[in-house]
Amino acid sequence: MFSKILIANRGEIAVRIIRACREMGVLTVSVYSEADKNALHVALADQSVCIGGAEASQSYLNEKQIISAAILTGAQAIHPGYGFLSENAHFARLCRKNGLVFIGPDPDSMERLSDKAVLKELINDTGLKVIPGSRAVESVSDAKTEAEKIGYPVMLKACAGGGGRGIRLIGNADELDEAYMQAVSEALGAFGDGSMYLEKYIYPARHVEFQVLADEFHNVVCLGERDCSVQRRNQKLIEETPSPAVDRNDRLHMIQLIADAVKKIGYVGAGTLEFLLDKDNNFWFMEMNVRLQVEHCVTEILTGIDIVKWQIRIAAGIEFNFTQRDIRLDGAAIECRINAGNCGRLEMLHVPGGPSVRFDTCLVDGMSVSPYYDSLLGKLIVYSKTREEAIRKMRASLCELVIEGIKTNTQEQLRIVEDDRFASGNYDLTFMGNR
Repeated sequence: MFSKILIANRGEIAVRIIRACREMGVLTVSVYSEADKNALHVALADQSVCIGGAEASQSYLNEKQIISAAILTGAQAIHPGYGFLSENAHFARLCRKNGLVFIGPDPDSMERLSDKAVLKELINDTGLKVIPGSRAVESVSDAKTEAEKIGYPVMLKACAGGGGRGIRLIGNADELDEAYMQAVSEALGAFGDGSMYLEKYIYPARHVEFQVLADEFHNVVCLGERDCSVQRRNQKLIEETPSPAVDRNDRLHMIQLIADAVKKIGYVGAGTLEFLLDKDNNFWFMEMNVRLQVEHCVTEILTGIDIVKWQIRIAAGIEFNFTQRDIRLDGAAIECRINAGNCGRLEMLHVPGGPSVRFDTCLVDGMSVSPYYDSLLGKLIVYSKTREEAIRKMRASLCELVIEGIKTNTQEQLRIVEDDRFASGNYDLTFMGNR
């Protein structure tokens, strides 16, 4: 096991990783930008190093500064969290070159699987259904040719994408020119990679993803599915597990198929396979995230498996001490993402409590929310024996959550969980008016 880990991230996920390390008896190093000097992850870590200016390009995306901080502090491994450098194969190789363990998949695997168009070819032979689509397109002209082959409407997506960025729905050829330029520009700004691919638009559908863990001893476990269909502009707002749209037999069948697929492609680490579930209950594979997901915690509270700790153990070469038969998917868990609506200073924070209520956050009284980073303030997660009880618990918890001085989407989340469509479980990606 590692004695010291550097966390190459900020905000609530950095806090989450630090707490996991503390429980494991592992020392931590936080890195921070000039804008984050008073942040909670800086205060909680055993050591902290300023790595640059407020802009992410100067700090949390500054590979050389992060590597230098790790070497300077004697860290043995780097945990990238999610976002920033978490799916950057070049950074993973740089870690290895400098004698550091990257807590995630190996760089070759990351590079191969992060290209969604290439990944679909690998998945095709596993028994999973893959959404019809193209490989990477080099121009608008190429995109139009591929779109004609697939048939409109199509989704234009960034090959290196994530977080709903670099995605456009294209209804016909006339819409493609402008949408292509917008998506490329957005992808370049977010990921430094403007390459695009297309896939068939499936409508209506739900967004359902399966969490996996795989160690280097060829053990793979699937921790069930999450329903992430409540989205706005491809940004997830609420996740729940298990999905109310997936029955037990379909779940068990998918778990087996997914475990076999992950073994076949040789993946090691924590990962998520994302699907669209159509009206005929067909699961269509979209992509695989080769990193920790924002919403991992809703799976943790349901299964009792600490995904962050197991990420670290996998990277340290430790074999699972459990099998698929040990995974229990009883009860129901719901997560609401609490996002900032403006920059400002936190004047008061009250966190809800009670059995099986969890709030993962970086908020502390007096801190300032800056304009430089993601708007996520925290994730409110609840668990109960039934979905109905979980919904009631989430309603109560949202009512109890107080964040003053910063506008948040708490009231909007409350309206969603009070909506009859959500309560019934009969909703899809159109819930928030998306199309």
